[in-house]
Amino acid sequence: MKLNILLMLLFAFIAIGNTNCTAQTEKAEAQKKKDSLAGTIEGLLVDNLMTEKLELVENTEVVVTYLEIPANTTLPKHWHPGEEFVYVLEGSVTVWQKDKPDIVLNKGDVYKIPLKQVHTAMTSDVGAKGIVFRVHEEGQPARFKAE
Repeated sequence: MKLNILLMLLFAFIAIGNTNCTAQTEKAEAQKKKDSLAGTIEGLLVDNLMTEKLELVENTEVVVTYLEIPANTTLPKHWHPGEEFVYVLEGSVTVWQKDKPDIVLNKGDVYKIPLKQVHTAMTSDVGAKGIVFRVHEEGQPARFKAE
Protein backbone atom coordinates (compact mmCIF):
# COMPACT_ATOMS: atom_id res chain seq x y z
CA MET A 1 0.00 0.00 0.00
CA LYS A 2 2.75 2.44 0.97
CA LEU A 3 4.62 1.50 -2.21
CA ASN A 4 1.53 2.28 -4.33
CA ILE A 5 1.13 5.68 -2.67
CA LEU A 6 4.83 6.45 -3.18
CA LEU A 7 4.63 5.41 -6.83
CA MET A 8 1.53 7.57 -7.39
CA LEU A 9 3.29 10.55 -5.79
CA LEU A 10 6.39 9.94 -7.89
CA PHE A 11 4.34 9.84 -11.11
CA ALA A 12 2.47 12.97 -10.06
CA PHE A 13 5.75 14.86 -9.49
CA ILE A 14 7.09 13.65 -12.84
CA ALA A 15 3.89 14.77 -14.61
CA ILE A 16 4.00 18.19 -12.93
CA GLY A 17 7.70 18.50 -13.74
CA ASN A 18 7.13 17.63 -17.40
CA THR A 19 4.31 20.17 -17.67
CA ASN A 20 6.54 22.81 -16.08
CA CYS A 21 9.44 21.92 -18.43
CA THR A 22 7.15 22.24 -21.45
CA ALA A 23 5.91 25.64 -20.26
CA GLN A 24 9.49 26.78 -19.63
CA THR A 25 10.57 25.57 -23.08
CA GLU A 26 7.65 27.41 -24.73
CA LYS A 27 8.51 30.58 -22.77
CA ALA A 28 12.19 30.30 -23.76
CA GLU A 29 11.24 29.88 -27.44
CA ALA A 30 9.01 32.95 -27.24
CA GLN A 31 11.88 34.94 -25.72
CA LYS A 32 14.27 34.14 -28.56
CA LYS A 33 14.93 37.00 -30.94
CA LYS A 34 15.52 36.30 -34.63
CA ASP A 35 18.94 37.46 -35.76
CA SER A 36 19.31 39.11 -39.18
CA LEU A 37 22.70 37.41 -39.66
CA ALA A 38 21.19 33.91 -39.43
CA GLY A 39 21.12 32.14 -42.79
CA THR A 40 23.26 34.71 -44.62
CA ILE A 41 26.57 32.78 -44.69
CA GLU A 42 26.94 29.07 -45.44
CA GLY A 43 27.86 27.14 -42.29
CA LEU A 44 27.25 30.10 -39.97
CA LEU A 45 25.09 29.26 -36.96
CA VAL A 46 23.50 32.09 -34.99
CA ASP A 47 21.13 30.82 -32.32
CA ASN A 48 19.66 33.42 -29.98
CA LEU A 49 19.15 31.36 -26.85
CA MET A 50 17.39 34.01 -24.81
CA THR A 51 16.22 37.59 -24.86
CA GLU A 52 15.30 38.94 -21.46
CA LYS A 53 14.44 42.37 -20.09
CA LEU A 54 16.75 43.60 -17.32
CA GLU A 55 14.93 44.57 -14.15
CA LEU A 56 17.49 47.02 -12.78
CA VAL A 57 17.89 49.09 -15.96
CA GLU A 58 14.80 50.48 -17.70
CA ASN A 59 14.37 49.79 -21.43
CA THR A 60 17.37 47.45 -21.46
CA GLU A 61 17.56 43.80 -22.42
CA VAL A 62 20.18 41.09 -22.63
CA VAL A 63 20.42 38.73 -25.60
CA VAL A 64 22.39 35.49 -25.19
CA THR A 65 23.53 33.94 -28.47
CA TYR A 66 25.36 30.75 -29.40
CA LEU A 67 27.55 31.42 -32.44
CA GLU A 68 29.50 29.12 -34.78
CA ILE A 69 31.64 30.79 -37.44
CA PRO A 70 33.05 28.42 -40.07
CA ALA A 71 36.71 28.44 -41.10
CA ASN A 72 37.83 31.16 -43.54
CA THR A 73 34.81 33.36 -42.91
CA THR A 74 34.49 37.11 -42.39
CA LEU A 75 31.24 38.47 -41.00
CA PRO A 76 29.87 41.72 -42.43
CA LYS A 77 31.05 44.88 -40.65
CA HIS A 78 28.43 45.99 -38.16
CA TRP A 79 27.74 47.61 -34.79
CA HIS A 80 25.37 46.91 -31.91
CA PRO A 81 23.05 49.26 -30.01
CA GLY A 82 24.75 48.19 -26.80
CA GLU A 83 27.76 46.40 -25.40
CA GLU A 84 28.78 42.92 -26.53
CA PHE A 85 30.63 40.33 -24.45
CA VAL A 86 32.19 37.34 -26.23
CA TYR A 87 33.37 34.04 -24.71
CA VAL A 88 35.22 31.67 -27.08
CA LEU A 89 34.29 28.03 -26.52
CA GLU A 90 36.38 26.52 -29.34
CA GLY A 91 38.71 27.61 -32.10
CA SER A 92 40.08 31.04 -32.85
CA VAL A 93 38.67 34.31 -34.16
CA THR A 94 40.18 37.69 -35.01
CA VAL A 95 38.12 40.71 -33.99
CA TRP A 96 38.62 43.74 -36.23
CA GLN A 97 37.41 47.07 -34.84
CA LYS A 98 37.42 50.43 -36.59
CA ASP A 99 40.40 52.56 -35.47
CA LYS A 100 41.72 49.81 -33.13
CA PRO A 101 44.29 47.03 -33.49
CA ASP A 102 43.05 43.52 -34.31
CA ILE A 103 42.54 41.19 -31.37
CA VAL A 104 42.96 37.41 -31.69
CA LEU A 105 40.72 35.43 -29.37
CA ASN A 106 41.27 31.74 -28.63
CA LYS A 107 39.42 29.09 -26.67
CA GLY A 108 38.71 30.39 -23.16
CA ASP A 109 39.20 34.07 -24.00
CA VAL A 110 36.61 36.68 -23.04
CA TYR A 111 36.35 40.07 -24.74
CA LYS A 112 34.14 43.16 -24.63
CA ILE A 113 33.18 45.15 -27.72
CA PRO A 114 32.14 48.70 -26.77
CA LEU A 115 28.79 50.33 -27.47
CA LYS A 116 28.27 51.13 -31.18
CA GLN A 117 31.84 50.08 -32.09
CA VAL A 118 32.05 49.11 -35.77
CA HIS A 119 33.61 45.67 -35.91
CA THR A 120 33.66 42.25 -37.52
CA ALA A 121 34.88 38.73 -36.74
CA MET A 122 37.18 36.75 -39.01
CA THR A 123 38.30 33.13 -38.87
CA SER A 124 41.27 31.52 -40.59
CA ASP A 125 41.74 27.79 -41.26
CA VAL A 126 40.07 27.10 -37.92
CA GLY A 127 36.51 28.16 -37.23
CA ALA A 128 35.20 29.36 -33.88
CA LYS A 129 32.34 28.66 -31.50
CA GLY A 130 31.30 31.02 -28.77
CA ILE A 131 28.68 32.53 -26.54
CA VAL A 132 27.82 36.19 -27.01
CA PHE A 133 26.02 38.35 -24.44
CA ARG A 134 24.63 41.65 -25.73
CA VAL A 135 23.19 44.25 -23.39
CA HIS A 136 21.29 46.91 -25.31
CA GLU A 137 18.22 49.08 -25.62
CA GLU A 138 15.06 47.00 -25.55
CA GLY A 139 13.43 46.34 -28.90
CA GLN A 140 16.42 47.31 -31.05
CA PRO A 141 17.73 44.98 -33.78
CA ALA A 142 20.69 42.78 -32.85
CA ARG A 143 23.01 44.63 -35.21
CA PHE A 144 23.22 47.40 -37.78
CA LYS A 145 25.30 47.02 -40.95
CA ALA A 146 28.21 49.44 -41.16
CA GLU A 147 29.02 51.23 -44.39
